[in-house]
Amino acid sequence: MAAALQAGLPELGERMALRIRADVTAYQDESLIRLDSLRHSCEANAGLILTHVRLGGTPDASSAHETGRLRAEQGVPLADTLHAYRIGSELLWTEILAEARRHPEVTDDLLVSQSTMFWSLSGLFAEAVAVAYRETAAELTSRGQARRSALVEALFTGIITDRTLWEAARELGLPEHGPYAVAVAATGTPGEEPLAGAEAALRQAHLPSAWRLLPDEQLALIALPSETAERTCLRILRDARARVGFSPAFRSLRDTPRALRFARLALAGLEGTAPGVARFDDNPLAMVVAAAPAEAAHLAEVVLRPVLDLPAGERTRLLRTLEHWFAATGSAAATARNLFVHPNTVRYRLRRVEELTGRSLSDPRALADMGAALLAVRSPGAGTTSGE
Repeated sequence: MAAALQAGLPELGERMALRIRADVTAYQDESLIRLDSLRHSCEANAGLILTHVRLGGTPDASSAHETGRLRAEQGVPLADTLHAYRIGSELLWTEILAEARRHPEVTDDLLVSQSTMFWSLSGLFAEAVAVAYRETAAELTSRGQARRSALVEALFTGIITDRTLWEAARELGLPEHGPYAVAVAATGTPGEEPLAGAEAALRQAHLPSAWRLLPDEQLALIALPSETAERTCLRILRDARARVGFSPAFRSLRDTPRALRFARLALAGLEGTAPGVARFDDNPLAMVVAAAPAEAAHLAEVVLRPVLDLPAGERTRLLRTLEHWFAATGSAAATARNLFVHPNTVRYRLRRVEELTGRSLSDPRALADMGAALLAVRSPGAGTTSGE
């Protein structure tokens, strides 16, 4: 019986391929799986089973393994691959039963005993298909992740040509043209993802993004395709409860390295230690101070040195009052409310700052110098200590 079926294997493989193509949607795309390739696979798998039925010995699952590998590379879902394999096995068993009717010496008892062996062998081959599929899919995923990581790194470092920018955008799932923005989040420990879950949330909000995890930072390149996209993006980043710097929007992927620098400066200028999102555009002067810590420290020395030389208590009171006064846009009354003191106390402290520094807070140029110097004192990288 097995020998007779093997003699007609090409025609059997053709019928198997046509049945699978008719019953399994994933196999109907000729550009994905060519009919001659499917027919060859059906012939090979049926041939191995029939050979084992005839000769016995150790089952050769090489064809099943090759089928699993090939379908994974073609992107056919595993469930559809196993469904197709089951259809082929059922058709082959139907052919065996039909052939048995032409052989009176084949008894029902023999068919029952052979059916156990056949379906056990079919299950073994289906398992080989699944194992090979999963191994290949895992390898392809690893390769894809490595390539995506390399492309993201190339964008952030600028080592990518204009000719391949659109290829990188397509492979990373980003639009070819902006606007985009870069977010940088500080990590607590190496390998930690401070923005865990943000990528999925952005994707759900239809904001494509590409990510890179460094020992001390998590970087994100985010597409902002609509007018409300930045607001949605910032909300998602704030929900992550991390310390994040956010760059200005930019149009071309070739500007990603500069945007990364702006985002890092925004993160460096984020006050305190609590979670929050600092936009570069929210406080450009603070970003300039953060960009040049050595120069900022010198500015603080030139403008505020007499204040910084005071005993710790008085120094802290004056700098804190000055900081709140700037935050209150020059309102002594609002500053007094925030500090829980009388407005005259605020005015006295401000006059004291003017006397010590020789700079009038009513002079716009002196006011600009004072504001920048105060930012420099508060900047962690400026190298100037406020005494608090």
